[in-house]
Amino acid sequence: MRLGGRRKSTNIQDMRGSGSRNRGGFGRPTRRVRLPSGGRTMRSSGGGIGGIVLLVILFFVLRSCGIDPLQILAGGGAGSGFEQMLPQSQRQNPTPRATPRTDAQTEFVSRVLAETEDVWNGIFQANGRQYPEPVLVLFSSQVRSACGFASAASGPFYCPGDKKLYIDLNFFDELEQRFNAGGDFAQAYVIAHEVGHHIQNVIGVLPRFNQMRQRMSQAESNAMSIRVELQADCFAGIWGYYTEQKGLLSRGDLEEALNAATQIGDDTIQRRTQGYVVPESFNHGTSAQRREWFARGFESGKLEACDTFNNDV
Repeated sequence: MRLGGRRKSTNIQDMRGSGSRNRGGFGRPTRRVRLPSGGRTMRSSGGGIGGIVLLVILFFVLRSCGIDPLQILAGGGAGSGFEQMLPQSQRQNPTPRATPRTDAQTEFVSRVLAETEDVWNGIFQANGRQYPEPVLVLFSSQVRSACGFASAASGPFYCPGDKKLYIDLNFFDELEQRFNAGGDFAQAYVIAHEVGHHIQNVIGVLPRFNQMRQRMSQAESNAMSIRVELQADCFAGIWGYYTEQKGLLSRGDLEEALNAATQIGDDTIQRRTQGYVVPESFNHGTSAQRREWFARGFESGKLEACDTFNNDV
């Protein structure tokens, strides 16, 4: 990715080490008043917020259709489906990283988050809405969120309760070394996927399904969780679409994201960790599904292309 010189997000909360502290200009963010984007222009997303509204209406009638709800992962949050998909015995606690590389990764993450802010602000503003930017929390080893306690072994996750994304940057090593999914755009895909869950929270998808899941079986909850995760993949693809339009992608970046989607499919992870697959236990989607829905968002840049709830997945 070509992010040199791009702006850095201020919505970074660094909780590594002993408590929250300021590192390199980051720290506890304040709610910013955004000025019009000026020179940062973007193309319309087609259906835009109208497409989202249509989806929300469809979501509210799903209850009467007997469609399964979201399984909220990690104590109530909608997780990304990376390390969380591994059996506990397969998870590893990452070791602390040296400060210089951590700082470089912090800068990269901050720039990726800023790019997601620009894209989603543009989409919302083009349709007369304000985009509430999420906060990304950096932590080491363990963290407590509004969704409960989580360790680094749980992987990156989004908590609807406090509208924050959480990540231990050592996960990027896990992504490359254990999932065979290296590359900067693969890392950016992780962040964009969690931002996709934030979009779902903003438009009311996660709160509604969090209520509905309490009346559903585990199998039904798993089935709906797949649709939620695939939509977050598709939203990540939409961000990738606009990122490409701005000329920020390098040769091979798209392949990195598609490979990451492949490596974190339920079927691929189960084959790697236990040697066989149990389809009824899937809750994030197969490798083929995750690749397909990221590609749909990337190729179209349109929100209505991400209707995983009213289409076969």
